[in-house]
Amino acid sequence: MVRPLHPSAHVDTFCRDNLPPRQQWPEFRFELPELAYPERLNCAVALLDDVIAESGPDRPCLHAPGQTWSYGELRDQANRIARLLTEKHGLVPGNRVLLRGPNNPWLVAAWFGVLRAGGVVVTTMPLLRTEELETLAEITGPALAVCDHRYRTELDPVGIPVLAYGSAEPDDLVAQCAAVAPEFDPVETSSEDVALLAPTSGTTGRPKATMHFHRDVLANADTFGRHIVGADPADVYTGTPPLGFTFGLGGLVVFPLRFGAATLLLEKASPAELADAIAEHGVSVLFTAPTAYKAMLAEGKAEQLRSLRRCVSAGEQLSEALWREFRERTGIRIVDGIGATEMLHVFISAAGDDIRPGSTGRPVPGFVATVLDLDGAEVPDGTPGQLAVKGPTGCRYLADERQRTYVRDGWNLTGDTYIRDAEGYFWYQARSDDMIISSGYNIAGPEVEQALLRHPDVVDAAVIGEPDERRGHIVKAFVVLTEGVPGNEAKIGELQAHCKRVIAPYKYPRAIEFRAELPRTSNGKLQRYRLRSEAPAHQTPVPRAAPAN
Repeated sequence: MVRPLHPSAHVDTFCRDNLPPRQQWPEFRFELPELAYPERLNCAVALLDDVIAESGPDRPCLHAPGQTWSYGELRDQANRIARLLTEKHGLVPGNRVLLRGPNNPWLVAAWFGVLRAGGVVVTTMPLLRTEELETLAEITGPALAVCDHRYRTELDPVGIPVLAYGSAEPDDLVAQCAAVAPEFDPVETSSEDVALLAPTSGTTGRPKATMHFHRDVLANADTFGRHIVGADPADVYTGTPPLGFTFGLGGLVVFPLRFGAATLLLEKASPAELADAIAEHGVSVLFTAPTAYKAMLAEGKAEQLRSLRRCVSAGEQLSEALWREFRERTGIRIVDGIGATEMLHVFISAAGDDIRPGSTGRPVPGFVATVLDLDGAEVPDGTPGQLAVKGPTGCRYLADERQRTYVRDGWNLTGDTYIRDAEGYFWYQARSDDMIISSGYNIAGPEVEQALLRHPDVVDAAVIGEPDERRGHIVKAFVVLTEGVPGNEAKIGELQAHCKRVIAPYKYPRAIEFRAELPRTSNGKLQRYRLRSEAPAHQTPVPRAAPAN
């Protein structure tokens, strides 16, 4: 018999109403004692008030260029935002609030303010364009948006009430907070109330919203954050992923605050600037993609990284060659890992002596993983197949039929092809779908195809990921133009500029090849695999005996 969910504190029942049917949920596992959460739980209270109760309000929390906020100051600002949202803007528990902005203290304060008010956070990538934001608004139904004033141009046409911050306007959120008392009683949400809707790219071109409970937010900290990154209140975290990525949200907000540490928020930093900031602030834990680790070495910045004790890599494959070069030049063993927005964060990884260079690692404590064939049966070690995982977090899509594809027989199927060796280490082979991972960004090939097809000169388009030495993969497009239109360098630039206007700029095709026609089946289905077969061979790791570290 399926246990009913704990009674909800949400007045707006949208999220519970749109959870997938329970029979379509994955199997959840809570064997670790630290995963036993109380029935009433607000993760924003656990991440702030619990630290303040133990260490006091003056403990440093958020660093940013030229400023530092203590835990107490962050709680005060979050309480002020919660008061404004509820008393002035009518927010009720369960309402969704869209957040848009770069990584800075006010974005974090807004995230906490929404949760303390019982709202549901929808944190978006700051580079999304109007049509992408319109789609997310259509899916998640936000009551209002909190947005950095520099990023509202693309948001205003969406038609959501916008509360902007960071400007000199008298109605700016920062100015309003200065006039509000910092007292607010956080809503006593259920541990099984939805805390956030995390957008993830869809391979059909339409994004999905993944639904995560208040307990889920803490569960990733209490598994990967505690057991692999290591819980140390003296740490200073930093990294490059936006908070709109759950990789960034966990690594730059949830993990450090769960254990009383501090985090350095950088709105934008080149690899050289990132390395200099690490040295300046004594950063000890870094979250970024392999591209950035490689670029910092290329910039001659190894000495600036001496304060680091943990370097975490995810988002794309970490090559064994880069791992070994980084260790040789810095003395640091990069922690690799695979995560998914559907799982909220990393679920396979390894640290210290447990690392096998070239391998993603083993299941993080609290998770189990295996490799399945197309019929859902486990395959022998050494055989490639579908990666499948279970743990305290898992996929719940908001009102989306693709739930049936991601979850089967209780397993979360990530869309990755892996091999498990006899020691239980998992070795990445390839993506199993049309998702392209470039410099740590997930880019859905069909979404780029749809953007190209909106150009009047494009008759047909296909998009694949092409291996690239610096970015892991790049987006490559094969385009059929209207008869008589020349396919030249000028047209390539025009199509690239077009894509940057209609979708987030990081998704644009960095390579475009013109074709007379594209390979299709007799019934018209695009055969991307034939285009992939023409690309340079993927360099995939081969399981081997564990080398010396």
